[in-house]
Amino acid sequence: MESMQTEVEKALAILKNSGTLLYPTDTVWGLGCDATDEEAVKKIYRIKQREESKSLIILVSSYDMLKEYIPVIPEQLPAVLSEANRPTTVIYNNPVGLAKNAVAQDQTVGIRVIRDPFCVALIEAFGKPIVSTSANVSGQASPSCFADIPVSLLKKADYVVNLHRDKKENRASSIIRWNKDGELEYLRK
Repeated sequence: MESMQTEVEKALAILKNSGTLLYPTDTVWGLGCDATDEEAVKKIYRIKQREESKSLIILVSSYDMLKEYIPVIPEQLPAVLSEANRPTTVIYNNPVGLAKNAVAQDQTVGIRVIRDPFCVALIEAFGKPIVSTSANVSGQASPSCFADIPVSLLKKADYVVNLHRDKKENRASSIIRWNKDGELEYLRK
């Protein structure tokens, strides 16, 4: 097993060259790339066999990084996230600085402030957010562990991170948003 720092360096080299990664997150294994690189994002859609009209979840390493890409953040957000009992992705309106094809047609995007040590280290070293969509073909079940990832997907990613492959039974994040009336809605619990 490689060290975390070695894996961060290998993954970083891929991200800097518009490549794609399969990597462990605080939820399920993710398929990712530079969230600001339109060509890299296109590769993710091709690998997943998914329409570009569907947005992708994006990971940031901190609340400060989130503020760089989301001009208007609900003031209740810190309290809601501090009370969450599992990783939570938030749907935001009108992001800036992200690849156009990483944002939904209605100008919303799902972003999660990540806590996984590998992901935090990678995103901080990269200095930009990364895409994190489940490591499956669109329409198929999300893998709950590394062993569930289809071999065809493993072959299509430019790099597969060599960490946490024995971790079992992960769950997808909760997804929340604030509706037009300012009320909190749970889209996935």
